[in-house]
Order: sequence, then C-alpha cells, then structure tokens
Amino acid sequence: MARTVADQLIAQLIDAGVHRIYGIVGDSLNPVVDAVRRTGGSAKGGIDWIHVRNEEAAAFAAGAEAQLTGRLAVCAGSCGPGNLHLINGLFDAHRSGAPVLAIASHIPSVEIGSSYFQETHPDRLFVECSNYCELVSTAVQAPRVVNSAIRHATGLGGVAVVSLPGDVAELDAVGSAPAFVLPRRPAIVPDAQDVAALANAINEAKTVAIFAGAGVEGSHHEVVAFADLLAAPVGHTMRGKQWIQYDNPFDVGMTGLLGYGAAHAGIHDAELLILLGTDFPYEQFLPDGSKIQIAQIDADVSHLGRRASVTHAIHGDVASTLAALTPLVRGERDRSFLEKTLKRHHKLLDSVVGTYTDVDKTVPIHPEFAVTVLDELLADDAIVTADTGMGNVWQARYITPNGRRRLIGSYLHGSMANAVPQAIGAQSAYPDRQVVTISGDGGLSMLLGELVTIAAYKLPVKVVVFNNSTLGLVKLEMFVDGYPDFGVDVPGVDYAAVASALGFFSCRVEDPQDLRGALTEAFAHNGPALVDIATDPLALSLPPTITAKQVTGFGLAMSKLVLNGGVGEAMRMARSNIKHVPGL
Repeated sequence: MARTVADQLIAQLIDAGVHRIYGIVGDSLNPVVDAVRRTGGSAKGGIDWIHVRNEEAAAFAAGAEAQLTGRLAVCAGSCGPGNLHLINGLFDAHRSGAPVLAIASHIPSVEIGSSYFQETHPDRLFVECSNYCELVSTAVQAPRVVNSAIRHATGLGGVAVVSLPGDVAELDAVGSAPAFVLPRRPAIVPDAQDVAALANAINEAKTVAIFAGAGVEGSHHEVVAFADLLAAPVGHTMRGKQWIQYDNPFDVGMTGLLGYGAAHAGIHDAELLILLGTDFPYEQFLPDGSKIQIAQIDADVSHLGRRASVTHAIHGDVASTLAALTPLVRGERDRSFLEKTLKRHHKLLDSVVGTYTDVDKTVPIHPEFAVTVLDELLADDAIVTADTGMGNVWQARYITPNGRRRLIGSYLHGSMANAVPQAIGAQSAYPDRQVVTISGDGGLSMLLGELVTIAAYKLPVKVVVFNNSTLGLVKLEMFVDGYPDFGVDVPGVDYAAVASALGFFSCRVEDPQDLRGALTEAFAHNGPALVDIATDPLALSLPPTITAKQVTGFGLAMSKLVLNGGVGEAMRMARSNIKHVPGL
C-alpha cells in the first residue's frame, strides 16, 4: 500500500498510463512532487516532472499531449496563484475534448474558509472548464475522487480537476483504488428510421455537398467513398482539415474567415448540405436552413441543430452512419455540380491562395511564401502547432496534411501563446518526431519563458517565428470593421538573439533567398532551434468570399488611416495586398 495520499495518487496515475506531469513545484504541491520524485522517473516505470515556467503552459502542454496520444495527460499547480494560472490552458483542453487531469493543490484544510494566505476555491473555479471538479477532504475519500476524475477525463473527453490540500496529501493512505481499465471506443449506431429519412432526402436532391469536421477522424476512406457516390464536393473545418483533405479528389477547401477555396460556394449552392462530424460555430458562414435542407450527423447529440436549422438530425458516429446510409443511396448521379465546384475551387486556389506564394524576392518577406517553403521542408509525420491569429491562417491554408502529419492549435478556445507550450507537450510525448511551431511574435512574447523550458530539457522543438511586429489578425479585424489599426504594434525584437542566449541553434532571416537554407539547417539540428523570419506586417489574410460590408469596412478604415496622416502606410498596404483580391 502507498505510504501517503500523495503516493497513492501518483500510483493511480501510473496505473492509468501517465508518464509525466507538467507544472511548477511549490508549498502545498510539494508532497505530490516528492511522490513523483520517489518513483524514479518514467525510465524506471515512474513519472517525470516537467518543470515549465508558467502553469498556463503546463495545461497547454498536457492538452496537446492528450490530443495527440488520446491518453490521459496531467498538469499541476500549487495553491492560489499557481493553479489559477492553469485555467486558460484547461479551458482550451476541455473545449478540445482532451483527456487532462489537473491537480490543483489547496491551502491547509483547517484554514479553508478563513481568508487564509493565497486562499481560492479551486473546486469552484474550475467547474466551467471541466467534466469533474472535486475537493479531497480526507484520506479515505482520496482514492475514490482520483479514480472518478481519471474516468471522467478519459471517458467523457475533457478536463477533470482534483483539488488537494497539502496537509491531506501528507496523510497516511487509507484503502486502495480499483484498477484502472480503459474500454475501447464504442460505435454509436444511428436509428434506422432517421437513416432512411436522410437516404430519401439524398435520393431526391439534385445536388448534395458535405461539410466535414473533426468528427470524421478515422473515417477518411468512408467519407471519400460516400462523396464519390453522392457526387458531392467536400468542404472542411480547420479541425477537420488534417482528417479529410489529403487524398481527397472532392476537396473544395475550408470556409470561414480563415478559409480558402470553393467550400463557401459549395455548401451554399447545394440543395442538401450534410454536416458531418462538425460543430462549426460560425453560423454566418453556414447556409440558411429555411432555404436549403441541412442534415447533421454527429456522435454528440448536443451538437445537433444548435448552429443551423436542421431537417435531418442523425445521432451516430460518422463511420457507422455512412455504413448504414450507403446501401440506401442511389448511385449514378449527375456530377455537373461537383465538377463546377471543383473547377471554381482550383481557380480560387490560384487567385487567392496560390498567388500569395509568388513573392520569393520581396522584402519584407511575405508570410505566405515563408509558410510555403516551410511546408515543403516538413517531415512526413511532422507535428505542427500554430499560434492563434495569422499563424492559424497560414497553417490552415498552406500546411499540407497527408494522413501522418498532425496539426494542433487553440482552435476552439482561440488563446494566444499556445504554439510553443503545445509543442513542449507534443515533443515530450513524441521525442523522435519532428515538432515545428508557427509562432507569431505576439504569441511567442506572451509566454517567452517557455523557450527556457525547451532549452532546459533539450527538446528538439523547431520554433519558426513570423515576426511582423504586429498583431496581424487583430489588425485585419479592425480594418474589416472599419477601424484604423490601433494598439496592435509589437516592439521589434531579435528573437534569434534571445534564443541563441538560451543555447538554441538560431538565425534571423530578412532576405527570402536565405529562407530555405535557414530552415533546412534548423530542421537538421539535433536540438532546439529557432528561425526568426522578418515578415511583411501589411500582408493581410483575405477570405475566399469577401462581402460588400467587408469591402466597405476596409475602405473606410483605409480612409481614416489616410486622414490621420498614414498615407504612406496605406499605399504600402495596397501594394502588399491588392493583387490578391479575387477578381482584381
């Protein structure tokens, strides 16, 4: 039997397959940290302690590990401020469905409720970003709470939080926890009547389109075969990109502000749209359910019909539902709608996405050119993390999935500064895979201390910084809404020099002709590397469908910019972007 409650907790984590805990040591958490120390580390069958510089990074790292491996990952924070720092990364993990257990240590149990030093109430604070959040009050209770937390995180997908006072962690352990056995993921088979109704709608519709999300994971071939049967173009979400875009002759890109290609037209012009494993939140980019029929297939029943009016709501996983639908659907359909949409898609790729990469001699470096070169040099099984903002845009448009690469970002929570800590989690879980960040200078500077973590553990993470001295996506948002940019400037920093001082291989690239060589050398380096790319701050991302309101807003903002004395910047911005506006 374990000696203390803390020992018992760590033994339960080892039984659940946990290999590391991300966090920062301190006072109320020390009994747990010492229990980790006594396991001897993962090399001896125990657990490693990964010392980050901010607990927010600990939660992001654990969330990335859990998303990539599908297994339980753990982070920890000491009482009060320590575990409060976890909350942003935990929100991201929970919204991503990542099985993460957070250990939120607490003040001495006898002091709870007395406004004690550093007192907070983690059992209340983390309720909104978890499936399970409980306070351990006694040694007898501890193994039950930990067992339940592990099962909630792994069974439901998302965060579970155990709040553990330091004095309780030091108590002698009592009793034992049941062995942890994780069942395989079940199939969710849809109701036969719902399937038949959707099959009839498909057979009656002249044109059908598919919009695929992260729920198509593991069903790539089934979805492509179904699209072929229906002669349906396939658009996708950002989270669905890595699971459905590759080896898909029916792909028409992504919709939304980060989108590209003909996905927007495809899903709006069809008589029947099938939302496949997606809870895409931006209803302004979805068609009106009163004008076309919308069907939705999802394993999570709460997703059905909450974004758009749905005629056919199917509760089932993608693979099981398509297996049931396929025999009921008539083949030999008219393929003219599919062919027209594909033709439009390829034209848009050339005019909106493709031409962004034709600037191999332009200074400052166009970010689109930089990420294209990056994509060409990535390993086939690379893990690519991207900062929220323009980093997400470049990842969405230019990083090519192939069934082996993984793309990670703060897609549902939209937090800044996620790329580097997520890379720490990815590289810790997969030490032999290439892990590359697409970092913005704004995001990198927010959690800059995590470069110290990478250096301390000699993680071979490759940090690629798109350094444009501005918050690029916010700048674009301001222009679209008719505001001149304000408050978006980021001080110019030589991040290559910062990384070099920490022991990274590093270089700064200002000439696009030097970019390929710099990235090649960094990727070949056996250890941490950072490439700081000076990119054009005036190169803006443009969606595939630009509304009159957006054009008006952009023009109004440009007018304000000129009236406020920024005529030079307005002219430079026009030169950087005008050739990439569709139709011009």
